[in-house]
Amino acid sequence: MVRVGASLVFVCLVSLLVTPVRAQDLPVFDAHIHYSQPDWSSYLPDAILALFDKTGVRWAIVSSTPDDGTLRLHEKAPDRIAPVLRPYRTRADMGTWTTDASIVPYVQERLRRGIYKGLGEFHLTAAQAADPVVKELAALGVRHGLFLYAHTDATGIEELLRLYPEVRWLWAHAGLGEPFEVVARVADRNPTLMIELSLKSEVAANGKLDLRWKELFLRHPDRFMVGTDTWVTSQWDRFGQIQTSLRAWLGQLPRDVAEKIAYRNAQKFVGLP
Repeated sequence: MVRVGASLVFVCLVSLLVTPVRAQDLPVFDAHIHYSQPDWSSYLPDAILALFDKTGVRWAIVSSTPDDGTLRLHEKAPDRIAPVLRPYRTRADMGTWTTDASIVPYVQERLRRGIYKGLGEFHLTAAQAADPVVKELAALGVRHGLFLYAHTDATGIEELLRLYPEVRWLWAHAGLGEPFEVVARVADRNPTLMIELSLKSEVAANGKLDLRWKELFLRHPDRFMVGTDTWVTSQWDRFGQIQTSLRAWLGQLPRDVAEKIAYRNAQKFVGLP
């Protein structure tokens, strides 16, 4: 009888170890949220937070153009919103910010609030990586303990890493248009780089996790985060569908890896409890 009881305990333990992830139960830390001016009339802050609640998004990295949208969400839920400051006062700054000296005092003034976790998300090319305002933002990031959130290609992110190795970098969209082989190469040779996966639909085309991506996640489980990128208001309209798609492929990973990519990596990187 003792021998049978021990066997049953062993079987139960093994069953627990191999139980698949219930992705719907995973809290999510969405690492790529914008709450910019075009969204404000369609989605009030309370509506955004209700949408987070409905879809299981417990925390979010938020930036906006202008920055007031980020502040509105943070004021409503400071324990859930990780504010990140963009160097864009308006969308017109997007193409000129790396050489516009007036950006620096703007960023310095906003940072006095003491609430920001990072600077970005900003767009730039490898050729702009050494521009004067990029240098200033890198210095501010180090001085204030902020990460920098870059939307660029593989050449751009590696140039930023080369020029500013003391900065904590988050790579938006895993380079977006970069193929898997390039992303894997960048991840393998840059061990401090964190990578965010919004809009990277090829990770799980038709809901099935690509085996190459799965192997990359297993190789670097502490390096990836998920995100939505609400860059236009229609992304808020699709928010629930996007979160369902994320959970579908997260559920195809081992539980510990799924938890890291869903929320633990972002928690640790950003510093929210």
